[in-house]
Amino acid sequence: MTKKISGIHHITAIVGHPQENIDFYAGVLGLRLVKQTVNFDDPGTYHLYFGNEGGKPGTIITFFPWANAYQGKIGDGQVGVTSYVVPKGALKFWEQRLETFNVPVTKTERFGEQYVQFDDPHGLRLEIVERAEGERNSWTFGGVTPEVAIKGFAGATLFSAQPNKTAELLEKVMGLELIGKEGDYIRFRSSADIGNTIDLKATATGKGQMGVGTVHHIAWRAIDDNDQLEWQEHVSEKGYGVTSVKDRNYFHAIYFREHGEILFEIATDPPGFAHDESVDTMGQQLKLPAQYEQNREQLERKFIPITVRELEET
Repeated sequence: MTKKISGIHHITAIVGHPQENIDFYAGVLGLRLVKQTVNFDDPGTYHLYFGNEGGKPGTIITFFPWANAYQGKIGDGQVGVTSYVVPKGALKFWEQRLETFNVPVTKTERFGEQYVQFDDPHGLRLEIVERAEGERNSWTFGGVTPEVAIKGFAGATLFSAQPNKTAELLEKVMGLELIGKEGDYIRFRSSADIGNTIDLKATATGKGQMGVGTVHHIAWRAIDDNDQLEWQEHVSEKGYGVTSVKDRNYFHAIYFREHGEILFEIATDPPGFAHDESVDTMGQQLKLPAQYEQNREQLERKFIPITVRELEET
């Protein structure tokens, strides 16, 4: 069986206080909070989703916020850097906006592209790059308009405990195209117009430790349930231990840990985030899966109150 993954579906990270998380990703980065729900495996924890106006795959970053939790360590076995893409000509706007909100930035070049790099309030490493491809994000919030808004993911940088094994997986199993090597990075690309670029660090850096400020897993796109089942069979045949299908309400998911110790998920594009609330009202209320609805009152009392708000520039 020959399979080619189209690109990134979502990236999930662990962060600290949920209001700080919302203030940064909505208030500073201008993303839309498209879903408030719970960690299906630990319902006492929020699961917050941010993306473009429609919450499309390839734009979604999700968070498990644990206030006062221990700080993690970014290292091998993780996504080291999450990359966002903005329209051509928008990078200067973002450099100035981040500095306005007292977010320190650095600039670098990789594979002929200019990147603005920075950390979120909890230590997650992020970067922004300009590209023409990918549709514009029509969401407007807090001074971020579609002309400059984040379109979704550009890609991600993977830190692997066994880079050669991870490179083999990306090219031979996931079907990404090997673009080339520059310095300590190997670049791969998929067919999608966003979330399509993976830079693999070619040398191990030391084992990461899961905690606040680290990525929990990276999820790849499956067209539908049938495509996902083909991926499940394909990955298993290649010698990876893959889970059964998990119903995450907004997509179906399978998981496996590749040989470089990074947790991979393959998630279906449908049904999306608007099937339990309208597109216009997405993210405004806490949505619970059916199995936890009976515990709503108890859960709502436990959760830290959160709100999406426009921030004043500092």
